[in-house]
Amino acid sequence: MTSTPALTLTIIQSILPILVTLAFGYFAAFRRDFDSQQAGVLIRLVMLYALPLELLVSILSTPRAQVFSAGPLASLILLAMVGGYAIIFFIVRLVFKRRNSEAALIAMTITGPSVPFIGIPVLGQIFGPPSSVPISIASLAMNLIQLPLTLILMGHDQGTQRARDLSQERKSELRELLGHLLHSCREPVVWVPMMALALVSVGAHLPVFLRGSLQLLGRATGGAALFASGVVLFTRQVRLSPLVAVIVGIRNVVIPLIIYGLARAWHLPTLTLQESVLTMAIPSASINVIVAMRYRVLERDVASVLFFGTLSSIVTMSFFIWLTGA
Repeated sequence: MTSTPALTLTIIQSILPILVTLAFGYFAAFRRDFDSQQAGVLIRLVMLYALPLELLVSILSTPRAQVFSAGPLASLILLAMVGGYAIIFFIVRLVFKRRNSEAALIAMTITGPSVPFIGIPVLGQIFGPPSSVPISIASLAMNLIQLPLTLILMGHDQGTQRARDLSQERKSELRELLGHLLHSCREPVVWVPMMALALVSVGAHLPVFLRGSLQLLGRATGGAALFASGVVLFTRQVRLSPLVAVIVGIRNVVIPLIIYGLARAWHLPTLTLQESVLTMAIPSASINVIVAMRYRVLERDVASVLFFGTLSSIVTMSFFIWLTGA
């Protein structure tokens, strides 16, 4: 178990920079130096270039044995993100009678951690290069499964019901699903880590001189993404409603506690427990705000979840860092 002074230092070094960078983005929007459209440009820079380069360098710097031993870690993260998504969607849809679009967005907001944005500075600070493995697994789960499925379900409320013939409608939705999957596979944040994992599996390494060249832009990932998120937060009037409080509580506390319990019950190695719990303790992703704005669904609520979830994460993530002894 980490000593109290060392634990306090780890928490400060891992979480305080997140809040400071978000505050700079919020202040920049307050001064009207940046607006939501310009924040979108920064997010595009991160998703198309900076983050893929960061993941590429991190994965190729991770020992092959560690990548091969990530099966239990991948199982826990996929169980939380994919299994949790399905459970929450059906509960919100069938029990609370919400529309498909709202149920899907709530499910992704609860089960989708901001791994590309917050995971890089937090997990990277705690675990170093090996943090690229849980980050890549969670990013793939979000971009290959959660996001395409959410877009389909949200689009369903806005027009896919037009087909009157049921079989024809199902064929249309299947084609739409395949289209979203193919589009996701073309995104650098999806195919770059997959390529990097394949290279590591055959023993490939990144030359030192090339590593520094790629890291120059890759290191901008966390800062640029968090700054853009701060700008987005200012452009939406946030409020703490019962729905927001429930989503934040489940996202920041309940899900990582469940993963902690499963890891303990399955007697998984300490590192696997720490990586899986802290990955799922990361607050909700800002991509949910972008999707909500695009479809005009629960915009204020999802932005509020991003704000209060990130703000409260300094307490919740500190607790899980202490609990897991990271």
